[in-house]
Amino acid sequence: MQSVLVMINLAGAVALLLFGLSEVKQGVLQAFGGRLRAVLAAGTQQSWRALLSGIGATLALQSSTATGLMTASFVERGLVDPRMAQVVLLGANIGTALTAWIVAAGIEWLSPVLLLVGFALRRNGVGPRQGAGIALMGVGLLLLSLHLLSLATEPMRASPALGAFIGLLDDAWPVALLLSAALALAAASSLAVVILVTALGAAGILSDGLIVVLVLGANLGGAIPPLLATSREPVAARRVVLGNLVARACGVLAILPLADHVGAALSGLGLGAANLPVDVHLLFNLVLALVFWPLAGPLADQMRRLLPDAPQERNAPKFLDPEELSTPVVALASATREVLGVGDLVETMLCDVQEAFRRRDLTLLRGIAPLEKDVDRLQQAVKIYIAQIAEGEAGDKAHGRSAEIVDYAINLEHIGDIVEKGLVHEVHKMVSFDLWFSDEGFRELDAFMDTTIENLRMAQSIFVTRDLDLSRRLMDAKLTVRQIEKRSAARHFQRLRENKRASIETSSLHLDMLRDLKRINAHIVSVAHPIMSAEGLLVESRVRHEASSRSVDTTPV
Repeated sequence: MQSVLVMINLAGAVALLLFGLSEVKQGVLQAFGGRLRAVLAAGTQQSWRALLSGIGATLALQSSTATGLMTASFVERGLVDPRMAQVVLLGANIGTALTAWIVAAGIEWLSPVLLLVGFALRRNGVGPRQGAGIALMGVGLLLLSLHLLSLATEPMRASPALGAFIGLLDDAWPVALLLSAALALAAASSLAVVILVTALGAAGILSDGLIVVLVLGANLGGAIPPLLATSREPVAARRVVLGNLVARACGVLAILPLADHVGAALSGLGLGAANLPVDVHLLFNLVLALVFWPLAGPLADQMRRLLPDAPQERNAPKFLDPEELSTPVVALASATREVLGVGDLVETMLCDVQEAFRRRDLTLLRGIAPLEKDVDRLQQAVKIYIAQIAEGEAGDKAHGRSAEIVDYAINLEHIGDIVEKGLVHEVHKMVSFDLWFSDEGFRELDAFMDTTIENLRMAQSIFVTRDLDLSRRLMDAKLTVRQIEKRSAARHFQRLRENKRASIETSSLHLDMLRDLKRINAHIVSVAHPIMSAEGLLVESRVRHEASSRSVDTTPV
């Protein structure tokens, strides 16, 4: 029964320790979150500043895991160089060790004071002051948990069962190492395990060598939670935390065979057996930083080789940043840039078809289908992104622009479909069946393609600038396209009447290509409709009503 009570007290003290750590992290983030991230991101221009940034951030957050995750996110966004990120995490390891050393420095008497002051700030403060209060209460709980750990471990000295278990661990260091690592992984904190080992060491039930092994295990296990937390993040983020795990593992493997000598040497310095775990923890991370600081570059390179960049998705969205969704103006600008890229892909498709038409080279058509899939995927991504823009913050103007962006993206997707399912099929048929247009017919179709590409380029400019004069020109081009299609069809029928063999053989192809190019231009011109409509220059219907076309007789009877 006594053993059960001891284990319950010990587990409760550890739970309070973990809760205190989480409270410190929450309070610091509430009080200084934005500034802390900015300082961490800005402090990576030089390696020594990166090391100090890692130490400072971890001392503030009481969590090297939190520092590691923030740094990994900065690397993933390209804000921090991978080499500097490794240095930041070396500093974070030192920060955790310093925290353990401070907590174990015999200042438990401060716990009631910190709890009282923290409670007052938390209850009466707002914003940063309230966050500071939460952080102070967290530190107070940390110190209180250390006192409770000390009380909970006192009965362990007389426990024969615990003595036998400790004896087994003392003869099986690899098992002790893995046990300590598992505890750190379960607690998601190397600091908690080091404090627990400190309490057990103060009870006099651990040998110096076993203390060193348990601290090494805590360091090893403490590097795993960030790796698990980034398992679904981009590979650039995973490389950073994996590099830190590799560095710690190398340090552990190097020191493990020397654990007895290290423990004896530190005890011989007269630093105090009660604080041997925190001294080992701090010394290990200081040595680790000194060794791997100059090796941060090669370590980052090795991580790149171990975790190479995944094959890039063809033409994946580049500008649709979810973090911009709360600011509609910025989000709409990003969506506009993305749709411009879709327009560029469609232009590439048209140019490739024209070149295949001119050179009768089917190999130039191989990239059309993949490009069309890219266009489909991107316009779908744009629609979903636009739908997520914050409703409450988007005004009428933003809603109008959202509709224009979506409409243009949809029209570009329709153009891509027409190119792939229409023009590509027609050019393929022309080459496969060895069909030859008449010289006049070939020139007409080629010129029509030139006009279509120029109109698309004009539409791209209008989409960005919303220029009224360009919109007028594009609307006039619609009439020009209609005339081109009619003239070419009429000339083609004239050639048929003249029994020109080439025109007879390619008649269906010629008319199909005219139809498809006309449809494409109709989708292109649509970009000018909202601009012309806003100026009152676009009527709802092209049908002239009979009543409006007749003069009304107002002569009195």
